[in-house]
Amino acid sequence: MSAGRPRTPKGRARVVLERLAEEYPGTARELCELDYENPFQLLTATILSAQTTDVNVNKATPALFVRYPTPEELAAANPAEVEDLVRSTGFYRNKAKAIMNMAAALVERFHSEVPTKLSDLVTLPGVGRKTGNVVRSVAMGLPGLPVDTHVLRLSHRLGLTTNTDPVKVEMDLNPMVKASERGAISLRLILHGRRVCKARKPNCAECLLADFCPSAGTF
Repeated sequence: MSAGRPRTPKGRARVVLERLAEEYPGTARELCELDYENPFQLLTATILSAQTTDVNVNKATPALFVRYPTPEELAAANPAEVEDLVRSTGFYRNKAKAIMNMAAALVERFHSEVPTKLSDLVTLPGVGRKTGNVVRSVAMGLPGLPVDTHVLRLSHRLGLTTNTDPVKVEMDLNPMVKASERGAISLRLILHGRRVCKARKPNCAECLLADFCPSAGTF
């Protein structure tokens, strides 16, 4: 145990923020591994990213966005065509329905524009707090801390929270992070979770957080 080892969640969060910012530099927009050009595209891609990789989503979305570049066109699409275009993302029937329903809601209730308020975003079909926060923080430059399985796992291992509900975890983490940095820290935790602090076998020996992580060496 090092003499300067932080002993509180707030203290650990401060060091996590500093070190991950050095390891994974960039803004939330730069750190996001989904390909998109506007909020509507990112919203669609994020819905498609459920239970698959960003790589698989990025294989599907170029053709999808060329064929249906606007909410109006996607809402009025042939479901079979959309299913075929998103097949590589898995669960393609459900996902095709979800993005078409989302597009229809944008047209009907938001004049075909992706809303900026999280309270509005979560009313869209297929959109929860995580997806809404992704769109806000990455595509709009607004505060938002998406909590996915990686953020949840690392927050627990690092002793930043004891909660298991993603919304409660988000509420625990928010005060520890500047509003402008919430999207970036989420993406940095995700990248670290994918590359180092993996679910089944974390690589503690190579982790830049291991010297103060409460879980280091316990796996």
